[in-house]
Amino acid sequence: MRTPLDRRTFLRGSGVAIALPVLEAMTPVGRSAEPSKPLKRMVCLSNNYGVYQKAFFPEAQQAGPSYDMPETLRPLIKHRNDFTVFSNLDHGLSGGHACVPTFLNGIRPDMSSSFPEGNISMDQKAAEYVGAATRYPSMTLKVKENNQISFTRTGVQVPSIDVTGMYRKLFLEDGVKEKEAERLRLERHASILDVVLDKAKSVHKQLGYQDQQKFSEYLDSVRSLEKKIALQQPWLDKPKPKTDMEEARPSPKTADELKTMMELIALAIQTDSTRAITLSSGFANGDFGLQGGYHGFSHHGELPEKTNALKLIEGNQISQMAYLIELLKQQEDPINGGKLFDHTMILYGCGMATGTHSTRNMPLVLAGGGFKLGEHRVYPEEKEYRVKACNLLLSMLQNFGLEIDRFGTSTGTLAGLEWS
Repeated sequence: MRTPLDRRTFLRGSGVAIALPVLEAMTPVGRSAEPSKPLKRMVCLSNNYGVYQKAFFPEAQQAGPSYDMPETLRPLIKHRNDFTVFSNLDHGLSGGHACVPTFLNGIRPDMSSSFPEGNISMDQKAAEYVGAATRYPSMTLKVKENNQISFTRTGVQVPSIDVTGMYRKLFLEDGVKEKEAERLRLERHASILDVVLDKAKSVHKQLGYQDQQKFSEYLDSVRSLEKKIALQQPWLDKPKPKTDMEEARPSPKTADELKTMMELIALAIQTDSTRAITLSSGFANGDFGLQGGYHGFSHHGELPEKTNALKLIEGNQISQMAYLIELLKQQEDPINGGKLFDHTMILYGCGMATGTHSTRNMPLVLAGGGFKLGEHRVYPEEKEYRVKACNLLLSMLQNFGLEIDRFGTSTGTLAGLEWS
């Protein structure tokens, strides 16, 4: 009879001891291991200007499942049981465009020093949890707009890539020379970090209390980079998945390029290349026959030609979200069983609520992920009773698998938002 492996078993060598995770070998014979939780994925969709709210939100009195579908959300009507729209959630911030980067963290960059984890965004928090389980812990993407919503715990904005960049990351193998150059780059950075950390120990002892705190923050950023380097190395020699899809190229039309990006996102999830994705999309002059810029349209002054433009632009963003839902509903989930959509949460929104610089009542729509959805959830509008949007972000992170009880400015999870 097999003797169970001790749960306190360590790998020891060269003065290092590493604890093992819980393995089946640690389970007594005759007793089955605890069932694993479903593996989750996260997709966050955003723009830089919020929405035209009169076409986005249902009537305030229409809380619950029986609301009239507003114009901008109509592309989702086929999936109305699989998404929820939230009214009166926001981060409680002011600052207009400065709040766009707060969508996934609730913290302006200038406030980050007051929070233990800085202004790390939800996707990067999820990426830390995923670690080396996928080739890319996260992917940050853009279509006609620069992504401003993804930040590491050290406050660094994660650069975004377009459709060509994403296709190449997912499916094109680097040549021998490129792989060797990348290997050398990783080794060089790792050796530099070793020297820095050795020197840091002696420097730290010479500092006063306040300087030690600042220096510790610096060391944390160095360790964070060290961990990322270590995670990247094993994937250099693992082959990428294959696809029949031709190499994606940027399109002059936003709708076409955004559709291609949704197909790539679905493929990234299907191939388990990443589990945390953010996408910021904008507008190209000439789309839908419109002449002008998204920013100009967003300062609409209720002029019909501008509000109609916003409804076309934002309606297209929601249409592409609906397309992604369709793709994920069609694909089998090779890891969890069922369909990919069953275990993929999709959040649409923006840190600035409207192009007129208001940050109140952020546009937020959540689909999938095993949540209990299919309604219009209305929260108190009065300042003293308002609910933080970070409560929604915390709920998503817990659903993703993180065992945390706080994120950003959250005061708890979002009551009534159940998941499986």
